[in-house]
Amino acid sequence: MLGAVLVILFVGFIAIGVPIAFALGIISFTGIACLPAIPNTVVFTKMFNGLNSFTLLAVPLFILAANLMNEGGITEKLIECICDLVGHKKGGLAYANVLVSMVFAGISGSSQADTSGVGKIFIPAMEKQGYDKGTSVGVTAASSTLGSIIPPSITMVVYSGIANCSTGALFMSGIVPGILLGVAQMIVVKMYANSKNFPQSEKVPFATAMKHTLISMPALMTPIILIGGIVSGLFTPTESAAFACIYALLVGIFFYHSIKISRLPGILIDTMKMASLSLFALATANALGELLSYYQLNVIAQKMFLALPGGRLIFLLVTVLFFLFVGTFMDAVPAMILFVPIILPSAVALGISPIILGLIIIVTLALGLVTPPYGLCLLLASSISGTTIEEGFKGTLPYFISSLVVLALLIFLPDLWLAIPKAIFPTLF
Repeated sequence: MLGAVLVILFVGFIAIGVPIAFALGIISFTGIACLPAIPNTVVFTKMFNGLNSFTLLAVPLFILAANLMNEGGITEKLIECICDLVGHKKGGLAYANVLVSMVFAGISGSSQADTSGVGKIFIPAMEKQGYDKGTSVGVTAASSTLGSIIPPSITMVVYSGIANCSTGALFMSGIVPGILLGVAQMIVVKMYANSKNFPQSEKVPFATAMKHTLISMPALMTPIILIGGIVSGLFTPTESAAFACIYALLVGIFFYHSIKISRLPGILIDTMKMASLSLFALATANALGELLSYYQLNVIAQKMFLALPGGRLIFLLVTVLFFLFVGTFMDAVPAMILFVPIILPSAVALGISPIILGLIIIVTLALGLVTPPYGLCLLLASSISGTTIEEGFKGTLPYFISSLVVLALLIFLPDLWLAIPKAIFPTLF
């Protein structure tokens, strides 16, 4: 009876727009307070312990790195370089939008940071050149989801902490899917370039393009340095996030001369505000996990999944459908905190590696960033453009469908993307 009441309360809170972190916290405290077998202090203990992790320190650090790069003009230099390379093609700014998101994903680790940093530049530029609002929002929102998939990724860091699996292996598993998703989105741009008569820019002289490429080289080298350092064992994912902050700060101050020391307090405050949103949701979701454990939902879920016909394939398809639904109203971090511990034992029982499960879940939840009503990347891009969510989603839909096709390939053809992580971490698969 209590469980049903809590579910109804949770749905009601979401329906009236209560922030997900507060909804999770209220449900956790209410549920545990009604159970005499569990002391109320467990809520706060679980919230604290949920954040007491060296791995999770990477979350605010990657956000800080992205903010430093935006403040230091590194993002703008990167955009300028890639626009020089593809801007002269029909739909050149749309191609550049996707390519910049792919590179920026290898720096920031955050889809939201991608939408904010890249979108503020690309969306007004695309609309000024003649793209309709739906297209400018759609390309930006869809391509920014790559920030959660191409390493380094904050979402992957959180998942590895939950599932107790190798962050490095998870990072390596995201390379090929991230590239495939980017290519699929550029194919959609190609398909619409003629039918929608996308504009194009004049071709930039070779000397100018080379000059901009050399100037943007520090930004282009960042993903290689970070991923190479993690794979080689030079530093952990959390240490790589700290390195990214130092690197961005030094490049912004001494190379581009664009970061002023007086701006650092403001950057740090903005970082803490952004990080607190995800971390508070993670803390309250961890408390709710204690309540779910009391009701033994993981045992119930394992019995249900193991009873399904079709084995691994059906399990993964059901998992994708479930997280596509969850992603429409919940961010990736609390969704994983709540549900990964429930379904992970079933996956292991079916012989599915936590790395494989993690990649499928992360890609699926990344797509939730562009699906209303939650769709945070869609909301950010639409607000930058000044358009409605409905118009923004119409523009996003073709790119969303192309991403679903790639997700299906990941499920049905796992050898397509497992070659790199298997070669580097053969004992984990």
